[in-house]
Amino acid sequence: MPLAINSEAPNFLANSTHGTIHFHNWVGDSWCVLFSHPKDFTPVCTTELGVMARMKSEFDQRGVKLIGLSIDPVEDHTRWSADIRTATGQAPNYPLIGDTDLSIAKLYDMLPADAGDTANGRTAMDNATARTLFVIGPDKKIKLTISYPMTTGRDFNEVLRAIDSLQLTARQQLATPANWRHGEDVVIVPSVSDDKARKRFPEGWKAPVPYLRLVEMPE
Repeated sequence: MPLAINSEAPNFLANSTHGTIHFHNWVGDSWCVLFSHPKDFTPVCTTELGVMARMKSEFDQRGVKLIGLSIDPVEDHTRWSADIRTATGQAPNYPLIGDTDLSIAKLYDMLPADAGDTANGRTAMDNATARTLFVIGPDKKIKLTISYPMTTGRDFNEVLRAIDSLQLTARQQLATPANWRHGEDVVIVPSVSDDKARKRFPEGWKAPVPYLRLVEMPE
């Protein structure tokens, strides 16, 4: 079965720039962002890895661990990190996994099973589909996936916005409307009846249609 929202994030053992990673153990009770790259020394990915390093404190505040993956050896990642620092002012300050046998990319449905078993000789275009970002919850379930082409850099502010929404839902049984930003009105989910909603929100809610119940975001 292909991975989908609420699938268990596959566990794996891998080498990284921070040593050996037992993935589920490494995630622990935290949230996690796993984001993949088709090859080292590629321009758009270079900018992304530097931006994520600069934004790491924002993810830390939300209890989210960051981990990258690129289909090249860890030794190449170390050399690439120096370029990332030169280009963006910040080297990666989170683990970067080496997926030299393509096993993790296959495990996460980013490459087909017949893609081979070595990164040697493969170009970025060969690995172009290894451009998916996964948000994984403390229960090790996939909460969100976003896939990008190699030519479009990721918007990590959107990733933070989505994590704020996911964590709000996990805590409060609330959803978020289109273009929502932290602090704006939120949606009471359909599984909460009106009777239960009145107890939780005694001041009431706005309902432009009966099934869209908007309330102020709780503190």
